[in-house]
Amino acid sequence: MEPDEIRRLIEDGLACAHVEVTGDGRHFDAVVVSEAFAGKPTIRQHRLVYATLGDRFASDVLHALALRTYTPAQWEALRR
Repeated sequence: MEPDEIRRLIEDGLACAHVEVTGDGRHFDAVVVSEAFAGKPTIRQHRLVYATLGDRFASDVLHALALRTYTPAQWEALRR
């Protein structure tokens, strides 16, 4: 997979304010900013993102994805 494919899948499956994906074809890093994360623990935020990727982990099309998830307010505070 390519980083842009993963970004599109995440954006198509979750209302996002911002998505960045980098990687080498098997191992990826992603920053995902969504209001859907508000009030949810990190594990639930990550599950929301993984759900947008369907069975790509089970089929080994996608091997590893390191996630950093933020609400828009958290993201804005980080950028200051």
